[in-house]
Amino acid sequence: LAHRKEVRTSVKFRVIYRHRDKYSISDMCRFFNVSRSGYYDFVARMDIPDRDLPLAEKIEECQKNCGKTYGYRRVHIWLERKGIYHNPKTVLRVMNKYNLLSVVRRKKYRNYGNYIHRYPNLLNREFNADRPNQKWVTDISYIHTQQGVLYLSVIRDLYDNSIVAHKTSITQNIHLVLNTIKDAKKKEKVTAEVQLHSDQGFQYTSNQYFNLTQSYGITPSMSRRGNPYDNALAENFFSILKTECIYRTKLKTYEEARLLIDEYIYFYNNHRIQLKTKLTPLEKRCQYVA
Repeated sequence: LAHRKEVRTSVKFRVIYRHRDKYSISDMCRFFNVSRSGYYDFVARMDIPDRDLPLAEKIEECQKNCGKTYGYRRVHIWLERKGIYHNPKTVLRVMNKYNLLSVVRRKKYRNYGNYIHRYPNLLNREFNADRPNQKWVTDISYIHTQQGVLYLSVIRDLYDNSIVAHKTSITQNIHLVLNTIKDAKKKEKVTAEVQLHSDQGFQYTSNQYFNLTQSYGITPSMSRRGNPYDNALAENFFSILKTECIYRTKLKTYEEARLLIDEYIYFYNNHRIQLKTKLTPLEKRCQYVA
């Protein structure tokens, strides 16, 4: 029985090795219920050596020491202090290959040289609005689960601080942002002259974002480079969500996280009293309509 179990485990390791360039090793190990260390030991014993394995093991040691908070540049410095010298691009490639990237949120305005569209900072930290659908802010945040990272995109109305629309995805891409805007358009109907403020993330500088906002009559506004306070009201909602909801539980799956986010945003929009107005977002919105 033990021999048969070992055979089954070795087969799993071979499947993981065969698909190592297509899927995350950590995700595959979780799926097959085997350990990463066991997989690496298996690879080391294979006839086909993995020349990146020794470097990956040192990087894994580094990430364990720092709580997986180091990007490849800091990892590169850490390795040099240990007398291990590699090109930073090699370090990044191996970190990608073995799913050893930092879990800390990376700034979305990192690709400064690849802008397609940039917009002036029309919002200019004037976070008050006179009516609904006059000023919207948008951003993406990371929600960590045991299954992986879930990306949450929201649009927040500065009139009543309500969440007009939100979408989640297991990949951070342009479609996540576009689908959030489409959902907001569908729900609110009236988007004429609405101002939509974002940071300088690649999704918001894309041609698809430009075309969609133009087709809806939405005027984009954009934070200045390296000025997170320009989009503080979007960040503020993520802080509220995580403090009052996400951090209070250990999320196991993407689906569990989605359900929890949906429930909280419904509570936030319809029942959560805001100290400044002493009203819920829905109550304030209804007052304007009345």
